[in-house]
Amino acid sequence: MKSWPRTSAAASLSVLVLALAACMPGSTIWTPSYEELNTHAPDSFVVAMETSEGPIEITMYREWSPLAVDRAHYLMANDFYAGARFYRVVPGFVAQWGLTGKPVLDSLWQERGIDDEPVVDSNARGTVAFARAGRRTRSFQLFINLADNSRLDDYASGGVLGFPPIGRVNTGMDVVDGLYGAYGQPGDMQDSISAIGSTYLTRTYPQLDSILSTRVVRSWPPR
Repeated sequence: MKSWPRTSAAASLSVLVLALAACMPGSTIWTPSYEELNTHAPDSFVVAMETSEGPIEITMYREWSPLAVDRAHYLMANDFYAGARFYRVVPGFVAQWGLTGKPVLDSLWQERGIDDEPVVDSNARGTVAFARAGRRTRSFQLFINLADNSRLDDYASGGVLGFPPIGRVNTGMDVVDGLYGAYGQPGDMQDSISAIGSTYLTRTYPQLDSILSTRVVRSWPPR
């Protein structure tokens, strides 16, 4: 039985996160300002994602889910996902990523969930959406639909209805289809990544594909 795209349920590490983040070098992903987190993304933009399997190009559409696309733009433009694994690849369902393998960073962003929004477009093959585990839990974990998952459009769980798509893969679906998926979806994987980090994945799931970099390469209107 398939489980739905969800976020990790790891316990909050607020005090530790704030203390360590304050010591991190200047990258904005560790200490995002209120202004940065509330800056509107372009109406649409193209992300070039380099992966261990090959390049993927995704177009995001702000009208589909404005708050979610604003968040995705911030994360992609700041190369937040560099080094992150595609830790949940279920053939015929979804390919999910987001947890960076840095427990402090992941805990910091886990607490930055955005407001829920209605589903505007359908979860067709190739569309991208945020994972969630209840109200205001869309934060930084994303998935690509590997098939027509329109049932996710009105799937009710945790007091929230549906998974709003935010964009679509333009080129590279063959790359997405080729992501390593033989591990399935072990029930404790996300919590273990959150608690232990990349060393857990390297030791236990060494064949997982990873994201090398993300860049915003075009936007409309131009910036």
